[in-house]
Amino acid sequence: MRLADLIAPGRLPAHALAEAAVLPLLLLALGWWISPPDPLFAWASFPWPLLGPVLLALRYGPMTGVVGTIALLAGWLALVASGAVTAATPKLYFLGTLVLVMVCGEFASLWRARVRRAEANARYLGERLDHLTRQHYLLRASHDRLEQDLISQPMSMRDALTSLRALTDAAPAAPLPGAEALLKLLAQFCQIERAALLALNADGTPAGEASATLGAPFALRTDDPLVRAAAAHGGLCHVASDALPEHHHSAYLVVSRLRDLRGHDHGVLVVESMPFFALNTDSLQVLNLLVGYYADSLGAAALVRPVQAAVPDCPHPFALELQRLWHIARDGGLPGALVALTYTARPLLDDLPLHWHRLQRTLDVTWHVRRGEREALLVLMPLAGPAAITGYLDRLDAWLTQHLEAPPGEAGIAIHTYSLDATPAAALLSTVLEDCHVSADQRPVCPAV
Repeated sequence: MRLADLIAPGRLPAHALAEAAVLPLLLLALGWWISPPDPLFAWASFPWPLLGPVLLALRYGPMTGVVGTIALLAGWLALVASGAVTAATPKLYFLGTLVLVMVCGEFASLWRARVRRAEANARYLGERLDHLTRQHYLLRASHDRLEQDLISQPMSMRDALTSLRALTDAAPAAPLPGAEALLKLLAQFCQIERAALLALNADGTPAGEASATLGAPFALRTDDPLVRAAAAHGGLCHVASDALPEHHHSAYLVVSRLRDLRGHDHGVLVVESMPFFALNTDSLQVLNLLVGYYADSLGAAALVRPVQAAVPDCPHPFALELQRLWHIARDGGLPGALVALTYTARPLLDDLPLHWHRLQRTLDVTWHVRRGEREALLVLMPLAGPAAITGYLDRLDAWLTQHLEAPPGEAGIAIHTYSLDATPAAALLSTVLEDCHVSADQRPVCPAV
């Protein structure tokens, strides 16, 4: 371990050490200028120079405050050595400063950790809320389109989105898999006539060659005001957008960045031509949602790929939620758990999966796996600490005892509990399936919900 890591853990900014060395010395110099016989104000009503190490500890943590205390002591010893101060070194003064700095630093570290966990919690819930909002609007839009275009449309929006997500999962090596299908879908639902879909380079600029085009090909003008506005705002911009200057000469009608829920851009959609009456609020909202759903599918496909590589038949929603929970448990320290029920199939337990789904919380995601006579019911519990897990297991035990008229152990049902920690999601899921004696190469009987 490097000395910098010990003094400033957690990637402390470089200027923090400079502050730790300079701020106490400045306060000591100011104290010497105001009161040369007692620059530390050790015999005054209040020892003002110790505010320097205390503020450093509150801002950066205990070790930075200790460095500030050492700097204050070094400045005092320098004054004594130079003869500017003749008083004896107040040992209890520095000892008390050190104790106060450690207490304030630990207090600051505790609350910074709580703030990080709260931010991770809020970020996770925000992602889930955005996802549910998009799903809700897609459901409403699909219902409206089904009523209006049931005869003319060859497929529903739900079928189109399902096939589009399947394309993003089937061709993970391509920068924008399913790009042609996306443009055809946009032409069908938004009536675009001429458009291009381009991937992004490493620096975030559009690639020179389009991944897919609709209509006659055209070259992208990277200096176009609509392209620049979409890149600046990270979303959809059109010719009447407020983000454009008043007198602009854009060659395009709509430009949208393919941004997923995590804020990662995967590409850019450029629409050069579409009917005048199709350029309305409803069409733009549908276009934005379809592009956003496609971008979310790209991000989700990359996120779930390690889990589905280890367990090919793991459902996409379950693998995605497992990876998300593992990331927030690793990065934010937020709790999460995976509970598994395993048993041997028999007529008495045929309706167990159906009733079991009713016990889940709103955020829980489940998966029913079967291999021969062995079955397993897996449930992911986001933001579930020890108390939540204990309460869930108690409810589950009471329900199983009432439903089967016998404790779960006597009915041949084993319950396994796993905490989401540093173990990668793919390895954890493989371990769970092995403990439950079910194979990962079997298709799930029930889809994840």
